[in-house]
Amino acid sequence: MLPSYIAHQDRGLPTMTIVTGEASQVRQPRTTRLDLLRQTWSSRADYLYVLPAIVVMLVVIAYPIYYTVELSLFKTPPGLQLKDKSFIGLNNYTTILMSNVFWRVTLNTVIWTLASTIIAFVLGFALALALHREFFGRGMLRAIFIIPWVISAVAASYIWKWIYHSDFGIIGVVLVQLGLVDRPPNFIDSVSTVLASLIVVNIWREFPFAMIMMMAGLQTVPEQLLRAAQVDGASAWQRFWHVTFPHLRGVSTVTVLLLAVANFNSFIIPWIMTGGGPSNASHIWITHIYELAFGRQRWGVASAYSVLLFVILMTLGYFYVRALSQGDQREPGA
Repeated sequence: MLPSYIAHQDRGLPTMTIVTGEASQVRQPRTTRLDLLRQTWSSRADYLYVLPAIVVMLVVIAYPIYYTVELSLFKTPPGLQLKDKSFIGLNNYTTILMSNVFWRVTLNTVIWTLASTIIAFVLGFALALALHREFFGRGMLRAIFIIPWVISAVAASYIWKWIYHSDFGIIGVVLVQLGLVDRPPNFIDSVSTVLASLIVVNIWREFPFAMIMMMAGLQTVPEQLLRAAQVDGASAWQRFWHVTFPHLRGVSTVTVLLLAVANFNSFIIPWIMTGGGPSNASHIWITHIYELAFGRQRWGVASAYSVLLFVILMTLGYFYVRALSQGDQREPGA
């Protein structure tokens, strides 16, 4: 763009200023704390409108968090009232870290979260790619694959509990009739197979979510770029890796983080199907916290577990918000 010249008078002397660009950049006055206070006071009516929501959030979110952190610093023997608790500092946290059950439950949680998240995302992504093409019956298949996500988690847990049943389960009956096994296997009654069996159920419920998210992301991939890459001789894999996948990086990150948070905080499937058994083989953090608090009434230890879980979930939430903000910055005109 050609520079524009603006002539003006300064104390009777003609001067000339060169402005490059569409408009001159004017230095904004520095905002002081007094100015911020004045702006806040002038907008006091706006804050009154959101005050009820803030009060509700403080009551139902902030206070329970504070009370949980406080309770984690006290010893609460079973059978006693909470008013009889005694302050022990960080002993609950040291007790947790020195417990063998904690590391067993942590390992189960890591396996549960990673396996469920990765496999559900990969399966959902593959189905999204397959259902993105137009063919006869595509709408019907989309509706069928969404059914596991629509079904209530409680109903799905009971259905799969009967499917896995060692005496009446349909999987065991089919395997016996095919002659593959002599007797129906114990899917959720065996220490070695219970966690894997629960992960299969969890993947079955969550892959439709990943499929829907990735199908929505595929709608944003420019068809012009795909056609241009095909004209240039790019193979199907090259078009996917260099054109499709870069446009899906943001939605993929968000989907994986949402799945990870949901799996890390999952409760219904493992609790209804096994209750954490047998021998803590299917206990994950959230079910173990529930058992400690409402089964054994060890409120202090359960609160310490909850604080650690809260820190981990807040960390995942930070990465989720960061992924969303980076996605907004990549949008045109942002």
